[in-house]
Amino acid sequence: MADDDSKTKSNPDSNNKREAELSELTSAVSSKKPKTLSEENQNSEASITKNDSLSEKNCGEKRFFAVEADAAEDKGSRHTMEDAWVVLQDASLDFPGNLRCAHFAIYDGHGGRLAAEYAQKNLHRNVLSAGLPRELLDVKAAKKAILEGFRKTDESLIKESTAGGWQDGATAVCVWVLGQTVFVANVGDAKAVVARSSVVHGSQNISAGSSSLKAIVLTREHKAIYPQERARIQKAGGTVTNGRLQGRLEVSRAFGDRQFKKVGVVATPDVHSFDLTERDHFIILGCDGLWGVFGPSDAVEFVQKLLQDGSPVAVVSRRIVREAVRERRCKDNCTAVVIVFRNS
Repeated sequence: MADDDSKTKSNPDSNNKREAELSELTSAVSSKKPKTLSEENQNSEASITKNDSLSEKNCGEKRFFAVEADAAEDKGSRHTMEDAWVVLQDASLDFPGNLRCAHFAIYDGHGGRLAAEYAQKNLHRNVLSAGLPRELLDVKAAKKAILEGFRKTDESLIKESTAGGWQDGATAVCVWVLGQTVFVANVGDAKAVVARSSVVHGSQNISAGSSSLKAIVLTREHKAIYPQERARIQKAGGTVTNGRLQGRLEVSRAFGDRQFKKVGVVATPDVHSFDLTERDHFIILGCDGLWGVFGPSDAVEFVQKLLQDGSPVAVVSRRIVREAVRERRCKDNCTAVVIVFRNS
């Protein structure tokens, strides 16, 4: 991600294949035939849901769910921790409304922690200020607000970093739960993965066999080596050498990185949404450190087993990070957010 040799370098052939798979925005990642998120949703019945720990007053609701989430982090073998995260069960701040609003995010800093901390403190408020729906759900309005919030955050971050004389950058993966709809936005190589069952059970029971859950990647990585990103960089006057922008930066989208803004680095996220159903069990957010040692299906199986055993979400998040760092030898900063959906 940063201009750091310890970061995983991409294989061009696998990257090209991945780019093709993600042309439908999301893909299933397992040994089974891949399915896109849109294909997964085609035959799903939308569940009218509610988090009983939050205020939800939409008329006509018949089915309810609760959202539980927690985060864990470890600096790995790095000298400093440059990641930042957000877990807000009630993320309405001073923008009250009847529509449930929860927010979760990971910001993976490079070159320092300042950009990650800035996004952590400002992005969600900027998204709310840009018009994130708080009364009735409007998917187009929500996506527009998220895009505008990213733009405003990056614009103000660049001004602050210029005034402060720092050049830090940060990738991001963010989730908003509005009512029964999940919005996912990302820049860079942090990922979100949803664990989805192939059939609807009578109740949201995570004790089902591991083969019943599929790991579906909800995000697309933005790296300079990918054809679409490389073309945009070259059009902006930048170059890609050894898979890195200007031979230094692996990611092609990020907050900050003001020294690379004129040569193709942008903070424009991919934004996707889907309606929660009883098939959706949990989401794992992770920085590239986590996904460098965990495959998506592997991570889903790991989390599911812990939930089967009755582990609280706080314990699950700590255990997956500990497994990544201590057992799988992740040398990078490692951060995970686990978001569990339960029928109440």
